[in-house]
Amino acid sequence: MKNPYVFGFLPLITILLFSLTFSVFTMNKAIALFKVIGVYSGMREFLSDLELKLFLLIILVLIYFMLFSALKLIAETIHEIGMLFFSKDLEGKTISQARGGYVIFFVGAIISAVGLQSIQVLLLIFLATSFIYFIYVVFKLSNSMSLLGTIGLIMFEIIMWSLFLALVIYAMIKLYNGVIASLPFL
Repeated sequence: MKNPYVFGFLPLITILLFSLTFSVFTMNKAIALFKVIGVYSGMREFLSDLELKLFLLIILVLIYFMLFSALKLIAETIHEIGMLFFSKDLEGKTISQARGGYVIFFVGAIISAVGLQSIQVLLLIFLATSFIYFIYVVFKLSNSMSLLGTIGLIMFEIIMWSLFLALVIYAMIKLYNGVIASLPFL
């Protein structure tokens, strides 16, 4: 008998591992920036080097944890809405079949420790892991969907993620332009 909850802890550990690797990279860059702008020596008056690094790491892990948790929530919502529209499975058995894909993200999170020195490597590992997970889930779920339903699910998820990404980029550009326009010396 196979326990259906065997992989239940993997999303939490995966989010923590990805958060930790991205946080270590960001912490190193932030400390280097603090040294360049001259804030580091002032911070060192109140905290030791270890305390400062630990404080920054905890704050950054929390921020990245919230970001990755929100992305997971959005991804699951988009996926389950797509399954609502395109799946023939009315009992929800296919969702439990795809849970084995959590191992893919877990392995990707462990591999991300290799890219601590480069944001490009970290992002590449995260995106490659997400793509491999997507292919695995679509392959597993294609048994309960017709060819048209599978294509519909893929297109639905691509369109939803594209719209989400476009909205985030648009908001960032508007925010950046607002900040630049409000600077007094420009």
